[in-house]
Amino acid sequence: MLNRRRSDRNRGSSETSLVARGTVIRGDLSFSGALHLDGRIEGTVLAEGDDAMFTLSEHGEVQGEVRVPQAVINGHITGDVHVSVRLELAPLARIDGDLRYHTLEMAAGAQVNGRISRLAEPAQRALAAPEASASDADEEALPA
Repeated sequence: MLNRRRSDRNRGSSETSLVARGTVIRGDLSFSGALHLDGRIEGTVLAEGDDAMFTLSEHGEVQGEVRVPQAVINGHITGDVHVSVRLELAPLARIDGDLRYHTLEMAAGAQVNGRISRLAEPAQRALAAPEASASDADEEALPA
């Protein structure tokens, strides 16, 4: 948002769906590619695919849970939000619910009224420590 070109925001699929201002969808909505919401959704918003992008304009509103990999929010969400890759909260963003994210960019003026928690990185496997040989143990026991 702040220092990125418009082309960087639309890296995902070239297919974009638009829910226009004044449109109300009652029920869950699944999408792939990109979804730009100027209207209102009363239900769950669920993205299919790791490159899906959800954009909520300042006129847009969601009453329900949002589960997407990437999102730019500038409207109002009443419900929990789960963003697995990157979330951008613009100045007019308002979330009334819990927020779980991996990477977050939050502008001054954005509001989150609920718990905020970062999704944990996948656990990295550590190599097992090499076992000490019997000769190493004998060397440690001898005074120097």
